[in-house]
Amino acid sequence: MLRIDHRRLAAALLILGAPAAALIPTATQAVVPGSTGSVNVDQAGLALRGFDPVAYFETGKPTKGAEAISTTFNGARYLFANEAHRKTFLANPAKYVPQFGGFCAVGTSYGEKVDADPETGRVVDGKLYVNYNPKVGAIFDKDTAGTIARAEQNWPKLVDKAQ
Repeated sequence: MLRIDHRRLAAALLILGAPAAALIPTATQAVVPGSTGSVNVDQAGLALRGFDPVAYFETGKPTKGAEAISTTFNGARYLFANEAHRKTFLANPAKYVPQFGGFCAVGTSYGEKVDADPETGRVVDGKLYVNYNPKVGAIFDKDTAGTIARAEQNWPKLVDKAQ
């Protein structure tokens, strides 16, 4: 039987799917290296790189939030495109935050905490999932249910693991 090293496979998928510039750490990188946080935030504590979590549900597409319209949930700050989205979020924050703390769903399915690009955000069965980049998002799309199931199984072991 073929034995697969899931960590190496996940790393290879992410490297192959990433443009070279994405492999060089920059100020725009969302995740804080070495963080053991359960939510993918930048150094200022901003989740989803400032994208509005409610917009994925309302419009089906990623939408940048405004600095002036924000709230904090589970130690992460979220921005919203308008006050109505902020109020919707406040009524049920757990419904709108991305699964797996906003880390890549595919990476989580392979047992790794990996940064995610909010522009890959997609709502599946009433939950928001993000992935590393569009190429990794295509992997998510090929086996959405299986990826989610594996990620849900792995997340409890990863939630407090260092990035």
